[in-house]
Amino acid sequence: MKINQLMLFGIFFIGISSIEAQEKTSLTLDEAVKMAWEKSNEVTLANTKVNTKKYESQEVRNNQYPDLKISGQYQRLTKASIDMHNSGDTASSDPMPSPNQAMLGMANLSLPIFAGFKIQNSIKASDNLYEAESAYAAKTKEDVTLRVITYYSALYKAQKTLDLLNENQKQAKQRVTDFTELEKNGIIPRNDLLKAQLLVSKTQLSIDEANNNINNINFYLTTLLKLEPNVKLEVNEADFFNLKTSNAPTSDVLALENRKDLEAIRFQQKASEANIKIAKSGYYPSLSLLGGYTALDLKDFITVKYAMNFGVGLSYDLSGILKNSANVKAAESRALEVKNSEAVMTDRIKVEVQKSIEDYDLAINQSVVYDEALLQAAENYRLVKDKFDNGLSDTNDLVEADVEHLNAKINTALSKATIIQKYYELLSVSGQLSQSFNLSKI
Repeated sequence: MKINQLMLFGIFFIGISSIEAQEKTSLTLDEAVKMAWEKSNEVTLANTKVNTKKYESQEVRNNQYPDLKISGQYQRLTKASIDMHNSGDTASSDPMPSPNQAMLGMANLSLPIFAGFKIQNSIKASDNLYEAESAYAAKTKEDVTLRVITYYSALYKAQKTLDLLNENQKQAKQRVTDFTELEKNGIIPRNDLLKAQLLVSKTQLSIDEANNNINNINFYLTTLLKLEPNVKLEVNEADFFNLKTSNAPTSDVLALENRKDLEAIRFQQKASEANIKIAKSGYYPSLSLLGGYTALDLKDFITVKYAMNFGVGLSYDLSGILKNSANVKAAESRALEVKNSEAVMTDRIKVEVQKSIEDYDLAINQSVVYDEALLQAAENYRLVKDKFDNGLSDTNDLVEADVEHLNAKINTALSKATIIQKYYELLSVSGQLSQSFNLSKI
């Protein structure tokens, strides 16, 4: 008896577990975007690159501070022979001591004063490269956000298509049931029944394809968001259509001001200008302030204390005056490359914005047409069905009207989602995607 109870409990637990595993997780677009920013590999890599540039900038800044080095030595000597050739006491008969150990301590200080403005321009270049990398990281985050929106929209479209197909499949199966009885009673020919059954089969193929699309898109999205592969995501229609699509950009003005990739190139241009000045620093001498302290103890022979020194150091690479021109020309050429890259990207951004504006307007216009087509398809199906019920229309007309009505419902539903998707694509190419989600606080 106890064994049977345990078996029943186990079966019940397994049933509950399987039901829970099949439950879908509803996820808003804001939540999905936030998860992508926090967990995606692309964003993590971009943030790591920013930190690297930050540390490199700090490393360059350290060059403007003095270098302080301390060194010390301890040595054992074996039978050291010391001969004081310039000693004034030549008549002394005392033997010279023979030290058996030596200790030496030194401290040296070097402070750069002038290096042809190399240090200051190196700091400017590193700071601008850090800002450029930060801008690229922001662009990476926007690209990841757009990928989330694309998958999210595609998941909604696939789910909505599946819902409409399942609804239509119920009607198609009911029609087969009705036609089966009519065919048995000789009211309709068998050919009409076969046409109704064929529609069920075709609809089932579309349902299988929709399920396949859902599984693939779900896997893409869960992988991007670092969720478990067995998690089944669901897009709530109310959450999706509550997304704001107002104040869509109508020109490329905002894009040229806010695109992060263009901003990154502009910072790179500033860094390249600083690099030209760094190359030109080879024409100038280097001047530094020097200071030091030395202590020496040669046991039983000599002790030196408080031996301090200070002064200036000058270095001038005369051969570099002739050789440095190549470095300057190379730096100027790299700066010209960056400038040309900025011009190329500016033109590309203008094209992207114009295309996105046209695509967004097209989505809106198509949605209006699809709404009208849905009304027309619904009315056409009603009229054809009335004629069929009264024997004035054949099965071909009924099936064709049903398929057209289904396609109209699918096109209308998907067109609404396409408007939202195209709106966010327009924000992306205009550099406004982060602001729309208030992602700067994430």
